[in-house]
Amino acid sequence: MIETVFLMIFSFGALVGAVAMFFLRHPMRVALALIGTMLSLAAIYAELGLHVIAVFQVLIYVGAVMVFMIYAIMLLDVRDRSFTERFSPLLVAGLAGLLLLVGVLVDGLLRGEPLVAAAVTEDAFRVGAFAIVFMDEFWVYFALAAVLLLVAEIAASAVIDVRRRGRDAAASGKESGRG
Repeated sequence: MIETVFLMIFSFGALVGAVAMFFLRHPMRVALALIGTMLSLAAIYAELGLHVIAVFQVLIYVGAVMVFMIYAIMLLDVRDRSFTERFSPLLVAGLAGLLLLVGVLVDGLLRGEPLVAAAVTEDAFRVGAFAIVFMDEFWVYFALAAVLLLVAEIAASAVIDVRRRGRDAAASGKESGRG
């Protein structure tokens, strides 16, 4: 009984965070709503007994990916006021995609098709089975993602350095022009 209540609370939290991302316009607030959604999803995974996936959700998505997203948001020009516009030009396309998704889900429910695969064994979510599959099939992709994240961090540092040097040169030019 209490598990169902927690599942509903975390599901509601994930839904509220996801909906908030559509209506918030400031990039940092959208990132915080995304972090809340990802933490709620991790709590749902933990509540369902998928503890390995819950830990990966927190470590990889909330911990690593969101750090890089927040770095990118900090690199945005704060003088750019495009995020203050009420709605994005992509709102119509997003709503069309949402209606298509809802239509597919309703069609599947009306046909009586299950929403989840029924052939999942209990052994599928154990750490040992996950580690074997991960190391056999996905280790290259994981290593490539790590390299890409490192390249992104180096690129962000280079952009920050270029901007700083540009501001320093502009400041020194203004000072020499005054004298």
